[in-house]
Amino acid sequence: MLRPYKVGGDILVGARPMENRRARQDGGRPKAWLAWSSGKDSAWALHSVRGDGEFDVVTLLTTVNRTHERVAMHAVRESLLDRQAAAAGLPLVKVPIPSPCSNEIYEQAMSEAMTRARDEGVRHVIFGDLFLRDIRAYREKQLARCEMTPVFPLWDKPTRQLAEDMIAGGLSAYLTCVDPRQLDRAFAGRRFDRDLLADLPANVDPCGENGEFHTFANAGPMFGGEVEITAGEVVERDGFVFADLLERNPVEIIGKAPGPA
Repeated sequence: MLRPYKVGGDILVGARPMENRRARQDGGRPKAWLAWSSGKDSAWALHSVRGDGEFDVVTLLTTVNRTHERVAMHAVRESLLDRQAAAAGLPLVKVPIPSPCSNEIYEQAMSEAMTRARDEGVRHVIFGDLFLRDIRAYREKQLARCEMTPVFPLWDKPTRQLAEDMIAGGLSAYLTCVDPRQLDRAFAGRRFDRDLLADLPANVDPCGENGEFHTFANAGPMFGGEVEITAGEVVERDGFVFADLLERNPVEIIGKAPGPA
């Protein structure tokens, strides 16, 4: 059973006292990895956590389809993922998984990644989940086995307001994957903006939290520069519609994204 430990004024769960001291090396802030899907929600979670200043995000963590060399589910090219991490000013840990991938293989791969995180003095993983309680319960259960603690900075925020806040805050993103059973395939490749929100059917969550769509974030306050992209081919595969995004006019990105050091 995991026990809470008090360090200063904070309560940490699942890490032993000596490990807690190792994990708090940056002005008393615990170090954290951030689960990075390449989409708007994980990007906004990074922005929110940096703004709050409670955690020191030191690494991005992404599952990558090793067969196609793309971000799992979002189908974003690895080259664009690398550009995102550079723009965010953070190292990137890629967890390669096969396609298809069983839960057993996925969980083993993530467990190995958590071992690496613990070896680096990290005890927290930040997620951009919004309201799906079964997903949250699954993450909490799996991370507890690794003596890690999940953090959900966007949890239960009204998704319409959250979507509008993202856009007003300067986030730029494009739809890379659409579930045609829930949303018309014509939305694949569209920009996530106010026009798109206005065009979404009433039964579609404004942030796509029910799996209606997935995105790629290419600019915003969490980045130190824009990842310039151009639209590629739109294809239907395995019951989903994917819009391929290509890098356009790559430029060197210098410096770290704004936010607490």
